[in-house]
Formats: sequence, C-alpha cells, structure tokens
Amino acid sequence: MIIEVDGLAKHFGEIEAVKGVTFGVEPGEIFGFLGPNGAGKTTTINMLCTLVHPSAGSARVNGFDVRHERGEVRRSIGLVFQQTTLDEYLSAEQNLRFHAYAYGIPAELREKRMTELLNMVDLADRRKGSVRTYSGGMKRRLEIARGLLHHPKVLFLDEPTLGLDPQTRRLIWDYLLALRDQEGLTIFLTTHYMDEAEHSDRIAVIDHGRIVGMDTPIGLKRSVGGDLVTIAAADNQAAAAEITARYGAETTLRDGTVSFNVAHGAEFLPEFVRSFSQPLTSVMVRQPTLDDVFLHLTGREIRDSELDSQEQLLAGMARFRGRQARR
Repeated sequence: MIIEVDGLAKHFGEIEAVKGVTFGVEPGEIFGFLGPNGAGKTTTINMLCTLVHPSAGSARVNGFDVRHERGEVRRSIGLVFQQTTLDEYLSAEQNLRFHAYAYGIPAELREKRMTELLNMVDLADRRKGSVRTYSGGMKRRLEIARGLLHHPKVLFLDEPTLGLDPQTRRLIWDYLLALRDQEGLTIFLTTHYMDEAEHSDRIAVIDHGRIVGMDTPIGLKRSVGGDLVTIAAADNQAAAAEITARYGAETTLRDGTVSFNVAHGAEFLPEFVRSFSQPLTSVMVRQPTLDDVFLHLTGREIRDSELDSQEQLLAGMARFRGRQARR
C-alpha cells in the first residue's frame, strides 16, 4: 500500500471532524473520497499531507509516518488545494520555478521538467503570461502541473474542479487521466461531485467523519440491491404497502413518488404494471447511481446534507477557536 491509514481521527474541541477512519490505497490507484461538504474529507487529506496533526490513529504515505516523518511525506506528495494558492502577479513559469527552488530541483532538470509539464497541461503558449489573466480552468491546470513538478508518488486533489463549469471540469479530468497514465502516480481525490467520483478505481463514502462504505463504483452500486423502480400512483401510501406485501421490497416515499429496488428492473416492469392493483400515473426504471448509493448508506441525498454538515462543522470550529482565544 502506498497510503496506509489506521483509526485516524481529528477533534476540534468537542467536534469530531474525523472519527477513526481506516483504509489503504494501492500504488497507481485513483482513490476517491466521496461525501458532502463538512463530512471530514478535507480534514483527512490535511492530516495525510501533514498540514494538520492527528488527534488519534496512524497513517503512512509512501512508507513514511505522517506524525514523525513529515519532511519525507511532503517530498513524496503533490497537493492541489480547493482554493488557488498561485501567486497571480507572477507568470506560469515563475510560479513553477519558485516551487522548483523550494523542492531543490537541480537547474539542469528544472527547465526540462517545467517545459514538459506546461506542454502536458496545454499551457506552454501562456507560460510567460501573468496568472491573473488566466481563467479558473487554466489556473487549476497550472496548479496540477506545479504539484507534479518534483515527481511525487502521490497527487492529492482536494475538490479539484470546485466552482468550474462542466466543460472545464471534463477537460481537467482528461488531463488528470492522461497524467495518471503518463506519470504512473497515485491520485487521492476528495469530491462531492458524483460524476467526478466515477473516475475512481475505488471510492470511500464518508459521512459525519466516518467511512460508511468502500468499494469500486460498480460494487457500491450493486450494494444498493438492484435497479431502481420509481412510480407515482393515486395513493402512494397504499402503493408502497402493496409493493412491500407482494415483493418484500423496502420502499421510499419522496417528492410524490414511491421508489424500490429490484433485480433486473427492465424484465420486472411489464408484469408489475399489468398486475398492479392501482392506476399508475408514471413509471420509471434505471440502474443505481452514486447518488442512490449515498442515499442507501446514509438515509439522505448528498445535496440535502451538504449545508447542514458544513454549518455544523464551522460552528463547532468557531466555538473551539473562541475558547482558545479566551485562554
């Protein structure tokens, strides 16, 4: 394993941001950390990158302990933050050169590596332009190039396409997938975008600081229990009761519909429609998505939990800082 995590936890006063997570990441893997804002994703990545000291547990990155071998960990990783950390008054090549100095990259390798990466992220023709003239997508591509400059073993991406439009997000992922193949590196990704998580080889679903599920995207979808059938009837309560009685399926009533899971939904549907006792106003069947996985694992949709989780964490951290200031 290139990342080994055992019981890792972080407390901010009374707030448990991360509650003893355990997982491992294989070399060359794209590992996705999926959850709403405030679920503990960024805190976990900050502990793995030695930016935050763990309250409990252990973690090793590229064989180095995040508590006791912080310098070795930092030399082993590249990191792209949620918010840009570029100096916008410098050019692209000046930003990269400053990073190269910080990591002690020899001059004879520095310029070659800079040119190689700027070509790779399609910024070679803008290398001397001021970063403040760049679009959001261009800045993110430059940050990815900067994170790869010193040949890291692991690239950490914390919400790498947050705030970008869908077209730019797709473009960023085209670059990332090409980089993974060309550089042979491991990518650790945090996201709350379901389509983004689909690029992962494996996904850990985190909610309220705990990992509640972990598997390949296909494996997680299979865990939901089959295809999702959604109907609407004149009396949805009675329809739900009939479905449970006839098929033993657990139903969910939401937004004027009844949903349940069955194996081979397309084959199930014709006989179901013919034999159902109530008139149906709509019927739909589809394969499960990662949205359905999150709902299955947590009892709510990821969109519903984002604001509440973020507000709770921010309020808790504010209380913690207030107590620290009074000491």
